[in-house]
Amino acid sequence: MRRVRAHATLPLYVGGFLGPFGGAIVAVLIPQLRDSFDASTAAVAASIPAYLVPFALVQLVSGTVGERLGRRQVVRTAYVAYALSSVAAGLATSMGVFLFTRAAQGTANAFLTPILLAALAETVPAGRLGRSMGTFAAVQTAAVALSPLCGGLAGEIDWRLAFIAPAVVAVALALIPPPEAPREEREPARLRAVLEPLVARLAAAAFSAYLGVTGLTFLVALRSADAFGLGSITRGLLLAGFGAAGMLFGRSAGSAVDRFGRVQVAAGGAFFSAVVVTLLGLADTAGVMAALWFVAGVGSALIWAGMNTLVVEAVPSNRAGAVSVVSAFKFAGQAVAPLAWLPLYHVDPELGFAAAAGVALLAGVLVLPLRRARARARETVAV
Repeated sequence: MRRVRAHATLPLYVGGFLGPFGGAIVAVLIPQLRDSFDASTAAVAASIPAYLVPFALVQLVSGTVGERLGRRQVVRTAYVAYALSSVAAGLATSMGVFLFTRAAQGTANAFLTPILLAALAETVPAGRLGRSMGTFAAVQTAAVALSPLCGGLAGEIDWRLAFIAPAVVAVALALIPPPEAPREEREPARLRAVLEPLVARLAAAAFSAYLGVTGLTFLVALRSADAFGLGSITRGLLLAGFGAAGMLFGRSAGSAVDRFGRVQVAAGGAFFSAVVVTLLGLADTAGVMAALWFVAGVGSALIWAGMNTLVVEAVPSNRAGAVSVVSAFKFAGQAVAPLAWLPLYHVDPELGFAAAAGVALLAGVLVLPLRRARARARETVAV
């Protein structure tokens, strides 16, 4: 088995952190941004979909573009574009300019996440693929959960630091782009290669999992403030538990994928998460909610360790293309979550969490049939 040194994979993990981190960093900074731009809460909140919408939409094609033009060139350019747009966001003096730079950030990062994941799949040995995918998923989950805490700390000093610091990281990462995809006797990557039922099913499952589990950060924050009166710093610590669980259990979840199978771990994580999300709506103390949100992070780690592995194996002829399409739907789920769950939450908090649990359950239902399909494929190869 070939050995993989940490310096070959660490930049891929750090790059994977930037995308969801950039998308979620604004939520905790809304008061500071509102004062700085003399804007309404609604206008500032629009900067979240301003990032996530192009981030999701461009990923429908970004992976294929990266495979065709060359991963190193595309990733290096995207890092520089991300750094420039981040600095521009930090220096913005009006709400309009800030929204434009946020859209530019999301567009640039759409060319990073799928290509980095595809490169990781080809960097590690086959026997460790699940563990590497689990680690990547844990890093992205940690980014979503830790961004409120990091943003809150930056906001105490100067909100602009929340955009300048990631720009510095992006410039450093531009100096160490991922390796090119192997090209021996292969046709150029084509978008139509990913337009198949397997990718569509995985995309639907990814959308459901982010909508029903990972995208609930805002709902947990709202509930912890409304029901238990937690302040911003305490809420940030509570929310960070989800990412901490992902960081602690991501590699273990990936090892479970290598041992028990991709489908079993992904579906099992979805069913487990559905139960935990239901219980979140019933939590009667802040301590119980914190514990349940941490456990939800474990379930999410299982989902994405299995899902990421399934996705990178789905279309070998256009690996990054398949990843980018599924990732587009995944982050679309995060963008849609507030629109889907806030109206139900305002009717009854328990109803909001119960509905989200049903969507998390759907993710498992969508993935589970792939177990038979993979078994049939193995039998065909054996014959």
